[in-house]
Amino acid sequence: MITSVDTNVLLDVFVSHAPHHAQSVEWLRSAYDRGTLLVCDIVYAELVPAFGERAALDRVLQELGITLSPINRDIAWEAGTRWMRYRRAGGPRKRIITDFLIGAHAITAADAFLTRDRGFYTSYFPELKSP
Repeated sequence: MITSVDTNVLLDVFVSHAPHHAQSVEWLRSAYDRGTLLVCDIVYAELVPAFGERAALDRVLQELGITLSPINRDIAWEAGTRWMRYRRAGGPRKRIITDFLIGAHAITAADAFLTRDRGFYTSYFPELKSP
């Protein structure tokens, strides 16, 4: 099983005093035991501020067995289409296109999506499965 991992879960894992640290560590460990872990380049970019150096981020992802999976035009199109529907339906500016890029990547590149933000992703990406 291929599991795409969201930024919030990884930040929980990297910050030992984070409120959801233990739960996120367990989720990540379980997903790892079931197969492949990946992140899209948007998640990678969102992790940069938590690390001072690129080598450090790359090393941690490698140690966790997480690979980087890029966003292509098909994924970008899917994200843009869903974001447009969200905005036309009156969706607040709280959600930005990056949230939709992460979701569209997960439905295209993975079998499951690991996130703490299930409400949003269930609403706009109902085909996403939890690991």
